[in-house]
Amino acid sequence: MAAFFDDLYNQFYQSFIEADRWMKYLKGLGVSCLVTLGALAIGIILGILIAVIRTKSDQTPKNKRGVLLKILNGICKVYVTVIRGTPMMVQLLIMGFVFFKASRNLIGIAILSLGINSGAYVAEIIRSGIMSIDPGQMEAGRSLGLGYGTVMKSVIIPQAIKNILPALGNELITLFKDTSLVTVIGLVDLTKTAIQIQGKTYQAFMPFFGIAAMYLIIVMILTSLLGILERRLRRSDRK
Repeated sequence: MAAFFDDLYNQFYQSFIEADRWMKYLKGLGVSCLVTLGALAIGIILGILIAVIRTKSDQTPKNKRGVLLKILNGICKVYVTVIRGTPMMVQLLIMGFVFFKASRNLIGIAILSLGINSGAYVAEIIRSGIMSIDPGQMEAGRSLGLGYGTVMKSVIIPQAIKNILPALGNELITLFKDTSLVTVIGLVDLTKTAIQIQGKTYQAFMPFFGIAAMYLIIVMILTSLLGILERRLRRSDRK
């Protein structure tokens, strides 16, 4: 038993303490968080734009849809279908080695790739939230002389956000875990750091279980924060 714990300590020392390798994990974790936040921002912006376009098309009778709306709605449908129908890793490979093969801005490529991927899922989440709002509210806003965009921005979307917050929270958590895929384009994130250290120490157990624990802790923190936010929103609704 003593030999087992000695071996475990040696693996821990080589994987985290020796040569200040714990700092490399922190740096990799910082990259993962940066990619997550950047991709989430892009995903939300894309998601809102696509959700508004598709909702506008759904709520407009076919014979009253303009040419521009039909074109935009068609583009949005193709985008959502293609992005949701292909693996994220393949999308990263295409972005990293085809579209931006001459670029060395790996963080930018990762943020853009994951953001575009997230946008397709966020769009459907937001669209479902918008469709859950009583259509009478849109009609009431328009009857007051407000434009479609104004009613959507000031009345519909704020209410929809409350309804879809749990789903958006799940998307954030999924996005954070999916940052581990950026290793395929060479970005040194948390997972890539563990792979590099494993290549130097020839110890796989400690680095990989270590980053698994890090991912789990971050996800648990995010889950707790989202739970607090949901409870506060519910309390504000009751007031």
